[in-house]
Amino acid sequence: MGGQPVIILKEGTESTRGKTAHNNNIMAAKAVADSVRSTLGPKGMDKMLVDSMGDIVITNDGATILKELDVEHPAAKMIVEVAKTQDDECGDGTTSAVVIAGELLKKSEALIDQNVHPTVISNGFRLASHEALKILKNMGIEVSPTDRKTLKLVAQTAMTGKGVGGELDLLADIAVEAVMSVAEKVDGTYKVDIDNVQVEKKHGGAVSDTKMIKGLILDKERVHPRMPKVLKNVKVALVDSALEIKKTEVEAKIQIRDPMQMQKFLDEEERTIKIMVDKVKRSGANVLICEKGIDDLAQHFLAKEGIYAVRRVKRSDMEKLSKATGGKIITNLDDLKASELGAAEQVEEVKISDSDMTYITGCKNPKAVSVLIRGGTEHVVDEVERALHDALKVVAVAIEDGVVVPGGGASEIELSLKLKGYGQSVGGREQLAIEAFAEALEIIPWTLAENAGMDAIDVLIELKNAHNNKKGGKNFGVNVLQNKVSDMISAKVIEPMRVKTQAIQSATEVASMILRIDDVIASRRMSPSEAGPPRGGMPGGMGGGMPPGMM
Repeated sequence: MGGQPVIILKEGTESTRGKTAHNNNIMAAKAVADSVRSTLGPKGMDKMLVDSMGDIVITNDGATILKELDVEHPAAKMIVEVAKTQDDECGDGTTSAVVIAGELLKKSEALIDQNVHPTVISNGFRLASHEALKILKNMGIEVSPTDRKTLKLVAQTAMTGKGVGGELDLLADIAVEAVMSVAEKVDGTYKVDIDNVQVEKKHGGAVSDTKMIKGLILDKERVHPRMPKVLKNVKVALVDSALEIKKTEVEAKIQIRDPMQMQKFLDEEERTIKIMVDKVKRSGANVLICEKGIDDLAQHFLAKEGIYAVRRVKRSDMEKLSKATGGKIITNLDDLKASELGAAEQVEEVKISDSDMTYITGCKNPKAVSVLIRGGTEHVVDEVERALHDALKVVAVAIEDGVVVPGGGASEIELSLKLKGYGQSVGGREQLAIEAFAEALEIIPWTLAENAGMDAIDVLIELKNAHNNKKGGKNFGVNVLQNKVSDMISAKVIEPMRVKTQAIQSATEVASMILRIDDVIASRRMSPSEAGPPRGGMPGGMGGGMPPGMM
C-alpha cells in the first residue's frame, strides 16, 4: 500500500477521542447545570427567555428553561433529557436533578485527571446510588392519602419561590383538593392521573381569583343566543356525532326538474333534523355537548326546546366530562337513553375576560375537575400554571407512594455523610468514586444557601455538625426563609421521596453514560443548499440559542 492512509469515515467527519472527548462532554454538561443553578430554591432567581420570534418566557422552572434553550451539544442534550424525565415522573426537582448530574461530572473530571478509569468511576457511582436509595428509605416518613395537612405542605414546598406571590396557601389548597378528587383506588393502591385535572387560563383579574370547580369549564359558548343562559339540575348528553345531514359516501348527482321536488328535499332535510332533536329531547337531556358540528336548523330547534348546546368540543374534554358527570359518550343518537346521561347541578354561560365560557358545576363525586387560573398578565398566568402543575404532580406522587422526606437539602447532607462511611467499607478505587458522589450531593444545600445570600461554607459546616449529632439532627436543612439551619419537618418543608430517588437515579445514569464515552464521531453538517428547503419550523440560522461551542 506504500503507507497510503486508510480512510473509513466520510470526508468532513470529526472525531474527538480520549481525554479531549471526556473534557468536552463534561464541560457541556457543566454549562447546562450552571445555566439553571441560580434558580434553585425559594430564593432562586428567574430567567427571561426570548425566542427567535421575540416571544418571552419568564420562569425559574428548570424543565421549562432547558426546554426553551436551543441546546446544540449532544452531551448537553442528554442532561436536558434528565430534566424532562424528572418533570414527567415527579413534576418537581428538575433543577436539583440537573445540578447533581453536573456536579457528579465535575467531581469525576478530577478523578480522571488522577488516572482513575471512567469505568471504575461509573461503577462507584452505581454502588453509591443503590446505597443512597436504601438510606433514603430509612429517612422516609409515611403520609396517609387523606392527610390534607401534610399534602398541603408538600404542595407549598414545590411552589415556594415559583412567583405565585402571596397566594401560595390558596393554590396549595386547590392542588390538594383537585388531586384528592381525581385519585382512584385500584387494588388497594391509589392511582392519580393529573390529566383529569383540566387547567384553563385567562389573564385579567388577580392570582387570588384562581378557583377550582367540581365539574368542568369549556372554553365554548352556547351555539344559539335564544338558548337558556343558566340551567339547574341538568342532564347532560355527550354526543360525538354531528347533528347535521349526512353526506353520501359516494358522489351522487340528483336532477330536479320541478320546484316542488326542491321543496320536498328541503322539507325532508328539516324533518330529519327535527327527528334528531326529538331524540335528544326524549332522552330527558337539557344540555347537549357535541364533539362535532350542529346544523343551523338543529340549533334553532334545540333553542325552541330550551336545550343548552355546545359544539366542537375537544375529545379530551369529552372524556373528562364523562368522568365528571358520569355520562357516557354516545356515537349514535338512537342509543341516547336516560341511563346514558350525565348529571350536574348547574350549567351556565359565564363571560370571563373577553370570552364566553361554559361552566358545568356541582357534579357529585367527579373524577375530573377544572381549575381556572387568573393573573394580571399572560406571563403571570403561565408561571402560575407551571407552579400549579408542579404542585398537582407532587401531591399525586405523595398520595401514590405515601412517603415523604425532609427538604431544604436535609436529605442530601444525610446521604453525603452516610455514603462517606459506606465508601470506606467498599474500599478499592471505587471508594474514591463513592466519596466523589457523596461530595457531589452537597451541591444542593450549598446552592440553596448561596442563592439565599448565606455563607455556603458556614452553612455546610453547621449542617454536618447537626447531622453528626446523635439527637435527631438528620432532618436539619437550610431554612432559606429565615437564613439559618433548622429542622425541616418543624419548618414544614417536605417533599415526596420519589422526587429525591428519581433525581439521584437519573443524574447517576446520565453521568455514567457521559463518562463512558471516549470517542465522539460527528458527521459533517450539511449546508442549507445541500439540505434543501427546511421541512416546517424556522428557516436555517434562526435557532436563537447559545453558541455551538458552549451548548
